Amino acid sequence: MRKFWIAFAGLALSACVTINIYFPAAAAEKAADMIIDEVWKTQKPAHSTSNQAQPAANQPAVKETK
Repeated sequence: MRKFWIAFAGLALSACVTINIYFPAAAAEKAADMIIDEVWKTQKPAHSTSNQAQPAANQPAVKETK
């Protein structure tokens, strides 16, 4: 019975170990900024308007003849 309590005490002491992992805030913020920039770059062409696609306001539209 004494071996049981010794084993139990050893198990209880080893179970009380906490491991803390700290991430540097600057690195996490930089990674978040990079992800945000990538998302905006992929969405930008879908929502952007180009001057080449629209005719100039002072020029009449040219009709193509066949």
